[in-house]
Amino acid sequence: MAMLFACSLLITPGIQAQDVDDDEVVITDAQGIDEEIEFPEAMSEDIDSLLNLYHSKTYLTTYDDCRMGDVNPTFGKEVYIDRLRRMPTMMEMAYNDVVQTFIDRYTGRLRRSVSFMLGAANFYIPLFEEALEIYQLPLELKYLPIIESALKPTAVSRAGAAGLWQFMSATGKDYGLEINSLVDERRDPVRSSYAAAHYLSDLYKIFGDWNLVIAAYNCGPATINKAIHRAGGEMDYWKIYPYLPRETRGYVPAFIAANYVMTYYCEHNICPMRCELPAKTDTVVVSKNVNLNQIAAVLELDIEMLRALNPSYRRDVVPGATKPSAIRMMPNDVVRFIDMQDSIYNYNTSTMLPKRDVVEVNEPAASSKRGKGRNSRNLKAKTVTVRRGDTLGAIARRNGTTVQKLRQLNGLSGNSIRAGKKLRVR
Repeated sequence: MAMLFACSLLITPGIQAQDVDDDEVVITDAQGIDEEIEFPEAMSEDIDSLLNLYHSKTYLTTYDDCRMGDVNPTFGKEVYIDRLRRMPTMMEMAYNDVVQTFIDRYTGRLRRSVSFMLGAANFYIPLFEEALEIYQLPLELKYLPIIESALKPTAVSRAGAAGLWQFMSATGKDYGLEINSLVDERRDPVRSSYAAAHYLSDLYKIFGDWNLVIAAYNCGPATINKAIHRAGGEMDYWKIYPYLPRETRGYVPAFIAANYVMTYYCEHNICPMRCELPAKTDTVVVSKNVNLNQIAAVLELDIEMLRALNPSYRRDVVPGATKPSAIRMMPNDVVRFIDMQDSIYNYNTSTMLPKRDVVEVNEPAASSKRGKGRNSRNLKAKTVTVRRGDTLGAIARRNGTTVQKLRQLNGLSGNSIRAGKKLRVR
């Protein structure tokens, strides 16, 4: 079945952007009432620190022939309307002053962040598209992680959502993601993308409207249902947004703006960075615990690159002994791993994998004078003399032990004992 590409243009009257600061924009609705819209967290992050983080990992660099200036060309409203109309999307990409505010944010203050995301997108977007295709979802949803995490797989929100798709722990587990001290599959680009596609598909079954779906993805379906109820049953995002949380009010405008800037970045003099993450990778499945540093040392790989390809392993430890676990590497490195796996597993194990399976308890020294108290005397062997008519059972009961232990201590194979014989009872 052919994909239907359509874009419904909606210019909502009476909504005007009034003021913008680092974290929020204030708009005035048709009744003249000011409403605050909070920028999504990924749009208010310290971009310089974000870029420094990725530069330090050396897998994003600037093209030598790229001369990205700080000048952002300005265009008339009709130009933005026409560009949004021409985007080949199934979802509605409506224009209004609020959307314009978010476009200005991306093409202005966040233009360096967009440059980074364009470079990282070369690695991540194909993974997103594959998951969306499996669930028959609009491919423009591939830009949802732009506003969720700024394409940073280790991103963690103030509320505790994590990963590219910013799953909360409970939702992630509901959709099959493993989360524990060593592994957080919310940070796994492949597994989290399939979980997100599944969740978005379920939300569409509830609301049947993509604007409401992505709003529900941000704040939860219960919050959207309450907003719909307060708006008198309206099923239009732009009519229920005054009843939404501040961040969710800006979620759809941010999503539209993300689609716009990832499509028309050239028109705003934004150059993509060059992504050094390999376009083609492979995985090797291990059934033993192994530390990424062991692999990097033996195979002489860049540990930061290895971590970038395996962000779900929170402390570098791959818990293969718990269940078979996949490690992503370059195809040639997978072959080398298989050939050298014994050396990898044995490399510096006591330091890389310090958890012990069994530990021995040191007994108190028997020759210590301080130990010659009641506890030391209790540790000495004790014997008793067998009386006439005694049985092993009677002797065991008198001395708080068992017949089996008496046999073991005295080398007995049966129950026969004679009077006057000495037996060890401990």
